[in-house]
Amino acid sequence: MVLSHKKVSHVRSARSFTDEATEAAFLLGGIGTGNVSLGSRGEFRDWELFNHPDKGLHFPNSYFAIWAKEEGEPSIAKVLQSQFKPPHSKPHGYSPYAGGGLPRMEASRMSGEYPICRIVFEDSELPVQVELEAYTPFIPLNADDSGIPGAIMTYWVKNISEHPVDVTVAGSLINPIGGISFNAFGSMELPTTGRNVNDFVQKDGISGLFFHSHKHADTDLLYGDMSLVTTNPNVTSKRVWLRGAHFDYLQEFWDDFAEDGRLNDLGYETPSDDRKTDTGSLGIFETLAPGETKQFQFILSWYFPNRINGWSEQFRVRAEGREITRNYYATRFDSSWSAAAYIMQHFERLERETYLFQDALFNSTLPDYVLDAMSANITVLRSTTCFWLKNGKFFGFEGSLNHLGSCEGTCTHVWNYAQTAAFLFPALERSMRQTEFLLEMHEDGKMNYRATKVFESEFVWPGNLIAPGAADGQMGAIMRVFREWKLSGDEEFVKELWPSVQKALQYGLEHWDTDGDYVLDGQQHNTYDIDFHGPNPLTGTMFLGALRAAEEIAAYLGEGDKARGYRDIYEKSLIRLEELMWNGEYYVQMVEDVDQYKHQLGLGCLSDQLLGQQFAHLYGLGYLLPPDKVKSALSAVFKHNFRDSFNKHANCQRVYALNDEQGMLLCSWPQGGRPKLPFVYSDEVWTGIEYQVATHLIYEGFLEEGLKLVKTVRNRHDGIRRNPWNEVECGHHYVRSMASWGLLIALSGFRYDMVQGTMAFAPTIDADRFASFWSTGKAWGTYSQRMNQAGDYEVEIKVLYGDMTGVRVMACGKEYIL
Repeated sequence: MVLSHKKVSHVRSARSFTDEATEAAFLLGGIGTGNVSLGSRGEFRDWELFNHPDKGLHFPNSYFAIWAKEEGEPSIAKVLQSQFKPPHSKPHGYSPYAGGGLPRMEASRMSGEYPICRIVFEDSELPVQVELEAYTPFIPLNADDSGIPGAIMTYWVKNISEHPVDVTVAGSLINPIGGISFNAFGSMELPTTGRNVNDFVQKDGISGLFFHSHKHADTDLLYGDMSLVTTNPNVTSKRVWLRGAHFDYLQEFWDDFAEDGRLNDLGYETPSDDRKTDTGSLGIFETLAPGETKQFQFILSWYFPNRINGWSEQFRVRAEGREITRNYYATRFDSSWSAAAYIMQHFERLERETYLFQDALFNSTLPDYVLDAMSANITVLRSTTCFWLKNGKFFGFEGSLNHLGSCEGTCTHVWNYAQTAAFLFPALERSMRQTEFLLEMHEDGKMNYRATKVFESEFVWPGNLIAPGAADGQMGAIMRVFREWKLSGDEEFVKELWPSVQKALQYGLEHWDTDGDYVLDGQQHNTYDIDFHGPNPLTGTMFLGALRAAEEIAAYLGEGDKARGYRDIYEKSLIRLEELMWNGEYYVQMVEDVDQYKHQLGLGCLSDQLLGQQFAHLYGLGYLLPPDKVKSALSAVFKHNFRDSFNKHANCQRVYALNDEQGMLLCSWPQGGRPKLPFVYSDEVWTGIEYQVATHLIYEGFLEEGLKLVKTVRNRHDGIRRNPWNEVECGHHYVRSMASWGLLIALSGFRYDMVQGTMAFAPTIDADRFASFWSTGKAWGTYSQRMNQAGDYEVEIKVLYGDMTGVRVMACGKEYIL
């Protein structure tokens, strides 16, 4: 049986990258499963399957190849990658592991609209045209089926000759069980590998290779397996490449494949020797009539269930029997084969719902670069930045270093900015709030801003000092409880967290408001990894937002006295904040001597000074500050902090934008008063802050400026300078970049309240002809409005997934009931 699969021809023009865009790498893999990336040349790279990052890891001998023979003509065999790009400066040349000397396709072009990637190959010698389509199922609100450890890869081959053509597409994969590493000469070193087995298996309606090992127990961190399978009935295989000396393995494989497009099994029946492993190949063969197109479809899946029960060795449960835990996907599958079989068994639905989401997101009137920004950063959820454990708890580093997670703990002051998971997988977000408020909260109300208690570890700073709370992270977590509640309508969730929310607010009043004027002024740790001393707009606006969120929750739960109390504090805090921090153009830090403490803000114009206000817009809390001052301050941020070029910008900190690139600084000092040692990172450019400011600019009516900022970010990620699917800050796939999802909410004027059962739309762009995606914790779909010839708006609201029965929608001055 061949899986039913249609090749989709998109009318829209997806962003594309030539094979010169060697930074472009598209992630394949599910939530919490690890991933492998597909490069613009068609190569598979960055095999990050083993429960930690592995940027730069290339599997030896692992690639696809095509053999084609036109009737009456010699056969041709090529690796399904375009040619290597300069520089060619490796000390031993290109390794046989990469098939460096094998014929390759002449060129390739990649296009990607997440979660689906396409590569079109070009070659003047072959009598066929070849395209690759690759994706891992992705269905918002269905985290389970978006968390499958595998990828579907379909090579579409069209006969462009006037005669029948015999074609074989073969995938080769090394058995990586036990780990792959290399020495200084580029040769494999496999100290923990051995007794590996490559089996050819036919069951569950699929055929293919099952890569496993007899060496590691099922409780070992190195335990696991991989599968490369197909449903195509016409298969050929070589379980094990030649176990010979030097480069004999590649010579035998290529000669065998190139001769007739069939693979001869060499008959090995024993596992690999200790410190050795084997490569296996699986091929699909077909005959194509002139003009005919056929699909050669493979499923790659993996199963590495065991991981450290903690963030790293430092934060690891050290109790017998509990040092190791399992990934969530191991509760659903018992092997890579079962994962591949699940994909096959549910293929039609998984494909339909994945394409349904992609079409709903991209068949929109929003600018292409906005859709690009929103979709590209979904990859964070499926990168090694995030993991999902067998108990259902979801966690995230701040980002991923090349081989380690970067900054552990689902850091509250970084995850503050992220919006993507909340709107696409709200159950995972609720899991993070439950960890923060139920497991990481101290008795006095201080929240660990890095989750470690959940792993029975203590969060300490260098010198064995007890870490402080983070004022912006703690107040933001309260606002995010409100967001999760409004998105889901889950009353039990908010009731469960409400006592801890109150404790968290009270801690702020007792520990960060030292003079009782309801403005935070104490030692306030924050997202810049320093402590602000004295009143400042970052934590000040976050405190206002937390108070308003608590007021709304208290009122809903029938605790009127508490609601009125929080309202009173909010009003007093607002008045005092205005008195202390408004300088006539924007909000500043109130501190007598800016150099009394290192790393302060002082009179600087901070890009995220209105962070709490921007969240209030996104979450439905309205204006926290006077609208005229909000607009003035935000205008000042763009005016003073946006740079058309960095050629003259002196930055002694980390550099994320440079030369003639454009971007927004975190801070500037237009009125002077720059500290001798300004706050850490102030001269840097962070995409997450740029998206956050862009979203707020749109809310305040500065549409042109907001869109310019978004376009600026995406221009920097052009596949040559930077990876379009990897926005870096302190690590790859950095969490703060998921602020980009807020752009959709602002541009569509989307308001949601599943507690009351209402939604609303008020587009701020192309109102006469508007279409966009929407999502809540209950369902997702599309919204469109169009002005007809009579001057009336025609509205269409589609629920594509989930149930919104009875929800009332306000749009274009009318109410609609779903």
